[in-house]
Amino acid sequence: MSPGIESAAHPKGCCAAVYGSDLVALLLGGAYHPGGSGLTRRLAARLAPASGEHVLDVASGRGASALLLATEYGCTVTGVDLAGPNVAAATHTARSAGLADRVLFRQGDAERLPIGPASADVVICECAFCTFPDKPTAAGELARVLVPGGRLGVSDVTAVPDQLPPELTGLGAWIACVADARPLDEYAALLASAGLTVTHTERHDGAVTAMIDQIEARLTVVRLTAGQRAESLGLDFARAPAVLAAARAAVADGVLGYAILTATKPAVGPR
Repeated sequence: MSPGIESAAHPKGCCAAVYGSDLVALLLGGAYHPGGSGLTRRLAARLAPASGEHVLDVASGRGASALLLATEYGCTVTGVDLAGPNVAAATHTARSAGLADRVLFRQGDAERLPIGPASADVVICECAFCTFPDKPTAAGELARVLVPGGRLGVSDVTAVPDQLPPELTGLGAWIACVADARPLDEYAALLASAGLTVTHTERHDGAVTAMIDQIEARLTVVRLTAGQRAESLGLDFARAPAVLAAARAAVADGVLGYAILTATKPAVGPR
């Protein structure tokens, strides 16, 4: 969520670089997705990971959700993130929390997960699927690593692509999880094409507005306390208000939103 950044050549690598930077932590705090830990708990409640089950957190960021799940559900968690700084920070936090024996973080690509087939009872992926350039391959990877009968939970930005305003297109908007976001039914179709059975969907569009409010408030603080540092990391303070205003209007118009989906892998079948 960093309006104004337009510098990298490849969206996936750029997303990893930005989300591994201190800039995102400055703007978003501990949770890197709309709804924060509250929406993570709602998603987890539908998946109900049991003590001793293995949970895979794809695009785990700095580990907030992985640590929450291990603490509140007693499961073991592997977090995979493309950004090395995120993996290092999450590993440090897990060790500091005394959870290093149950929470492990690895660097890896969601389109080539460094996890064996049928190795996770539960997979979660929060506000990241929309940034994966090859979504069918990513969906296939989510299905591959689930055990038969395993559960998947996805939360993500939704969008009507051909109705997005110009401020919400291009690489900066891609990093902000907007430019390649899809309608909710398209996400469900991608998961179904990967052999999963979608079991539940629900919308949380207000979570995007709440995150915009948070970013606007933090922008003021960041400008006053760390403006030069933020600009050196790529934040364009002059452009940010227009991007955030466009995002707020898009939510109000039903063009932009947020949703959670759950799915299961058939107990028997080709995968």
